[in-house]
Amino acid sequence: MAKKIIIGLVGPMAVGKGAVCEYMVQKYGAQQIRYSTMLRDIADRLFLPHTRDVLIKMSEVLRSTFGDDLMAKVVKQEAESCESDIVCVDGIRRPKDVITMQDNPNFYLVAMDADIKVRYERIIQRTENPDDQEKTFEQFELDNARSTEVTIGDISKQAEHRIDNNGTFAELHQQIDALVTQLR
Repeated sequence: MAKKIIIGLVGPMAVGKGAVCEYMVQKYGAQQIRYSTMLRDIADRLFLPHTRDVLIKMSEVLRSTFGDDLMAKVVKQEAESCESDIVCVDGIRRPKDVITMQDNPNFYLVAMDADIKVRYERIIQRTENPDDQEKTFEQFELDNARSTEVTIGDISKQAEHRIDNNGTFAELHQQIDALVTQLR
């Protein structure tokens, strides 16, 4: 088996982190790990809706109660136990997420960006969270100022690799292919 590559994606909501991971899964047989999966699992167990507000509040409670690195430790353990030689981690957002993953020499932080209006159009078209389709642009801007989003800019500055997702899927896929080639 080739060297395992763990690609951690950091970027604002609706920038396309999930699209990058989906492409890597399809083309490279990567395994995807999402920070929000554990929150959705808890929400299901508690019969709570998967709204952005519920997921953010759960994240805040878990981190403040059990440590800011709790979710990062879970994600790191999952990533290191994956059998695939490429792991795509969707949703790095906080300094502890990076610190926890950085001691793995095969971890690469990749910053993603896209114009806020492009991201808004994407979020109201997708069905990931039931409250996304009805969002106004003003609500989307407020969501971008919540606790899960405010550290993304600083963390993005630490990334050695970047993806601009203002274009087409073909342009995005070209950037992903170039990144995978470079990291391998």
